[in-house]
Amino acid sequence: MGGGGCMSASETKAEEKKNPLDRVPCAKPPFTISDIKQAIPSHCFNRSLIRSFSYIVYDLAIAFVFYYLATTYIHRLPTPFSYLAWLAYWIVQGCVLTGAWVVAHECGHHAFSDYQWVDDTVGFIVHSFLLVPYFSWKYSHRRHHSNTASLERDEVFVPKPRSKLPWYSKYLNNPPGRIISLFATLTLGWPLYLSFNVSGRPYDRFACHYAPNSPIYNHRERLQIWLSDVGIVAMAFVLYRVALVKGVSWVVCVYGIPLLIVNGFLVLITFLQHTHPSLPHYDGSEWDWLRGALATVDRDYGVLNKVFHNITDTHVVHHLFSTMPHYHAMEATRAVKGLLGEYYQFDETPFYAAMWREAKECLFVEADEGKGGVFWYKNK
Repeated sequence: MGGGGCMSASETKAEEKKNPLDRVPCAKPPFTISDIKQAIPSHCFNRSLIRSFSYIVYDLAIAFVFYYLATTYIHRLPTPFSYLAWLAYWIVQGCVLTGAWVVAHECGHHAFSDYQWVDDTVGFIVHSFLLVPYFSWKYSHRRHHSNTASLERDEVFVPKPRSKLPWYSKYLNNPPGRIISLFATLTLGWPLYLSFNVSGRPYDRFACHYAPNSPIYNHRERLQIWLSDVGIVAMAFVLYRVALVKGVSWVVCVYGIPLLIVNGFLVLITFLQHTHPSLPHYDGSEWDWLRGALATVDRDYGVLNKVFHNITDTHVVHHLFSTMPHYHAMEATRAVKGLLGEYYQFDETPFYAAMWREAKECLFVEADEGKGGVFWYKNK
């Protein structure tokens, strides 16, 4: 009782919340990737084929249940309840299939099992079902992991300096313009990136995820790019045959709109993982792999963290050890927080509020006055 309101300095400091907008350190960290790995329990790097399969089977089983309920019962409901039921189906099915997308993404990182052929088979089937060119994205995404936060070599959401902003950007720097930009990004961003490399790394010639001769890929990868295209064409043909039997509107309601939600969440998750006022980017004079991997942020999506298999709130560890399965990433994140210290960034701002804030605050990058090779987001 006598201690009353007295607290030690360490307790007070522990309870203080770090301002997520404070810039993270950009100097070379006092630890190495080996130090980080040693801080993580060794079992976190073990991949279980059975456990990994349980997640994809669970996701697809839940998706089938929602599909069955929607196609069996919604048409029996009177309006406007049927419209509300379709809206609920689109949202929940889109979220569940995003979880399946994440597991297929793990296959591309060889985090699903100890067998590369199993990972590629599962990833190819699931991603093709979601109209994703599996091998094409696998290779470009791996290069993103190899060059994160590099202004010259990163593959996606590469920020521009003010001098290279398009002429129309100033007309979008207002609430209506941000609404238009966000809507276009969430609906068209994924197909535009795959087809035309929009928001991706600049190349000296046309870059496209569907073109085997694209500069994104090397000669050894081109045959698998063809295979990715075969998977997309096969799925498109299946949808075409189903549309002939069930009708186009049926395919749009049952498959098309949930897929739009999957694509929207994919773009949003990636955007928020790599776009934050506190995160630096580097040019060639300052960039190194570890600082680039640390220039990411974990986010809180509430209950969707579990639905999305924690790719949202364990992204920092995922960039450090991309072959680690998602079901160990939470434990690994807790293990490294103390070592990473201020280099670890977590922002619990609700994702919808963060989406608006980042669209407003992170328009372009400018060099740090003290370090010319370090760049920070600006908006004015």
